[in-house]
Amino acid sequence: MASTKQYFSAAGKPIRCKAAVARKAGEPLVIEEVIVAPPKAHEVRLKIICTSLCHTDITLWKLKEFPGCFPRILGHEAFGVVESVGEDVDELKEGDSVVPIFLPDCMDCVDCKSKKSNLCSKFPIQVSPLLHRNDTSRFSNAAGETLHHFLYISSFSEYTVVDVVNVTKIDPEIPPNRACLLSCGVSTGVGAAWKTANVEPGSTVVIFGLGSIGLAVAEGARLCGATRIIGVDINSNKFEIAFSFYTGKQFGITEFVNSKSCVDKPISQVIIEMTDGGADYCFECVGLATLVQEAFTCCRKGWGKTVVLGVDKPDAHLNLNSFEVLQSQKTLTGALFGGLKPKSDVPILVKRYLDKELQLNKFVTHEVNFEDINKAFDLLIQGKSLRCVIWMDKL
Repeated sequence: MASTKQYFSAAGKPIRCKAAVARKAGEPLVIEEVIVAPPKAHEVRLKIICTSLCHTDITLWKLKEFPGCFPRILGHEAFGVVESVGEDVDELKEGDSVVPIFLPDCMDCVDCKSKKSNLCSKFPIQVSPLLHRNDTSRFSNAAGETLHHFLYISSFSEYTVVDVVNVTKIDPEIPPNRACLLSCGVSTGVGAAWKTANVEPGSTVVIFGLGSIGLAVAEGARLCGATRIIGVDINSNKFEIAFSFYTGKQFGITEFVNSKSCVDKPISQVIIEMTDGGADYCFECVGLATLVQEAFTCCRKGWGKTVVLGVDKPDAHLNLNSFEVLQSQKTLTGALFGGLKPKSDVPILVKRYLDKELQLNKFVTHEVNFEDINKAFDLLIQGKSLRCVIWMDKL
């Protein structure tokens, strides 16, 4: 575990540090010196130890129009240490080990207090380039230029300022390069199986899309005791990553279907035949409305549940037959952050990792130094990695 004592000398003062700045859509990030302001009320400043790259970072990095926004400091999966705290911060202190999480959890509103929702009503999730409470940035440079935030986190910086509603304290025993995985993708997939679907022992699960979130769903389904876990993808490289390189047994996946090879019948029909009537649970992890419909079609009538995790275009629409929805008695639901409550559920996942139940090591396929962050982008875009961990200090 990295020492944290050296990070606490700048409380109340701006910090100059390095950040990877996205200046134009789709262009390589630029390592620059930035100025990180002290935290305001209800905020903390974090020293980022390591961060990892998620497809959401790439999606927003490519967008030329809003919610694309430049110059911007991307990144939202990370592990860090609290460097300093602003006024009215009681739950965190200097030196705490934390993961920043894009989904707010104020623990005070009716939704955060309810077991039925993880959608904070006091701080609704928005793709804003600024912080929650006063719509301002904590990043600038020597020229006075304002740099925009990303999903309230901006972890592609040695230091960042985050609202306390987006910070979860965790056990410092977990290694930083495993803790950062629980900041978004792995928690989303595992949570979708565990919390949203509540997968039952002995059940059959189908996962559409075998990226890191889809494989995290498989890990969650394995932990829940699913008997059959069928993975569906069009990319043969995903099969190699999930099965040949790591072995399907480690991820819990028992069977594969290459949907590209299904030329005579839709993939939903193939799954219905494989499962003798449909799967108990289907998870859409790509972000395509057409795939959501295929998933819904091949979940079993009477009790089948389809969970949507993939992020589609904002104007994408589903085309479902109303009579079929009534007659089939299936369930279709979304699962933002897997349905997890960040401040209470993520520490449980940390404990399950430390107890050697939750397997995280297999998700990290690459690790690079901060100055090589663009290599992480290349690896993910080319489909060669699941999660690439980016270390702020040299490996």
